[in-house]
Amino acid sequence: MSEFHFDEQLDATMFNCPMPLLKTKQALRYLDEGKVLKVVATDAGSVRDFSAFIEHSEHEMLHMFEKEQQYYYFIRKH
Repeated sequence: MSEFHFDEQLDATMFNCPMPLLKTKQALRYLDEGKVLKVVATDAGSVRDFSAFIEHSEHEMLHMFEKEQQYYYFIRKH
């Protein structure tokens, strides 16, 4: 499932709320500006968490979708 460009990937499928978002924030800290982080999560609550995070951050959500009970987020660091 890599039809979208990304520079780094974070597998957060083994975590429940709020860990997918916390791990994402940590990964973004070490990513260079302009790079894209792909996050894969299985926690349905991550949709709400990631939406709120992006709304209140300078980062950009390029793509967000669900497929087969997995949630995919492509976030560009700004």
